[in-house]
Amino acid sequence: MRGEIGVRRPGRMPRSRLLVSLAAVGVITVVAGVVAVAPDRAGSATVDSAGGAAPSASIATSWQRTPVDAAALADLEGIRVVQVALTGDGGLLDLRIQVVDPDKAAAVHDLTWPPALVDEHTDAVADELLMGHSHSDPFKPGQTYYYVFQNPGNLIERGGSVTVLLGNAALAHVSVR
Repeated sequence: MRGEIGVRRPGRMPRSRLLVSLAAVGVITVVAGVVAVAPDRAGSATVDSAGGAAPSASIATSWQRTPVDAAALADLEGIRVVQVALTGDGGLLDLRIQVVDPDKAAAVHDLTWPPALVDEHTDAVADELLMGHSHSDPFKPGQTYYYVFQNPGNLIERGGSVTVLLGNAALAHVSVR
């Protein structure tokens, strides 16, 4: 039986069918990736969700927040942004925040206002946290916390500027290190 043409072992897929199946999965993966980063009808690039920072006409309403400066962010949300930095060979974005007022800072966990970073040049939105990371314990004053966002396709680049969306606030012009 061994080596005979046309004889198939039970439970094993013929090599040609396996190769066709693997090629189909590859094509589907590539198409899904292209669709995920293709420009939407409003002209902004998308990363998982369409949108950008307030108040642009091309931005999805779900991402519009109250524009603030650094002092107003501390007053409104009880936090200050320490840094936004690329890591993981550009595939991850590290957002560091410091708690000024723990009671107000708790609002950044409100699911109505998910955290996100919006590239100010392309309107690409990074809103997927690495492994669903979130902080659930009470915040401590003066403590620095972090969010790690996925940056599919490395659409947000070092040297660019992002708008940080936390709670109902949008802090614009934060440099990406």
